[in-house]
Amino acid sequence: MDFAVLERLAGRTAAAPALPGLVIRELEEIASGARPLSAVVHPLGFYCLPVLREGELGVCVHVFEPGGPPESLVHCHSWELTSSVLYGRIGNTRIRVSDTLERPTHRLFVVESDRSGVDRVRPTSRLVHSEVESRHTSARGDTYTLAAGTFHTTVVPEGVPAATLVLARSLPDGRDLMLGPVHAPAWRTVRRTCDPDRTTRLARTCARRIRERG
Repeated sequence: MDFAVLERLAGRTAAAPALPGLVIRELEEIASGARPLSAVVHPLGFYCLPVLREGELGVCVHVFEPGGPPESLVHCHSWELTSSVLYGRIGNTRIRVSDTLERPTHRLFVVESDRSGVDRVRPTSRLVHSEVESRHTSARGDTYTLAAGTFHTTVVPEGVPAATLVLARSLPDGRDLMLGPVHAPAWRTVRRTCDPDRTTRLARTCARRIRERG
C-alpha cells in the first residue's frame, strides 16, 4: 500500500470508489498468508491489522466485532488521523477538556507504548473537567478526520460489525493521552497478538463484509 495514494483516495469527507477494492486485495493477501501480519487486540476494544509502518506514517484496518465495548474511553492521539468507514457505522463524540481544581471530573493520564506491545498509563498532576462538544456518526463510504490532540470517544452501535481504514501521521511533539478517574493509580496493559488462524478469519470476514455492502 502506498500512503500517498490511499490519502488521495480517502479524501476529506468521502472515500473514492476504488478504495474498498484496494483494501480487499490487501485483506486477501493477509488471509492467504502471502502478506505476513498478525492482528492485534487493541486496548480500546477493537482488532487492529497494521498494514503499513513507514517512519511517522501508518496505515491500519480497525475491525469492530459484535460483543466489543459500545464506547471507548475518552482519549486523544499523538497523530493526525484520517479514517474511512469500510462497513458499518462509527460514531465519534468530541470532548472539550479544561483544567480545573474545583470539582474535577477526571485526571489526565499519559499513555506510553513500547515496541513489545506494553502500554503504561501514568497519571499526571492535571485535573480537568470534560463535557461533550459535538457528536457525529459516519457510515460506509464516509471519511472523517481528527487532529492530533483532539479528545474523543469512539461509539459503535451494539451488535453491529464495523471496520475502518485508518491513515495516521505522527507528530514529533504529540502525546497519547486519556481521561481517567481522579484518584486512579498508574496501570499497564499488554496488547495481545492474534494467532495466524484468528488473523486469517478476521481478514477474510472483513473482506467479505466490504463486498456484501459494495
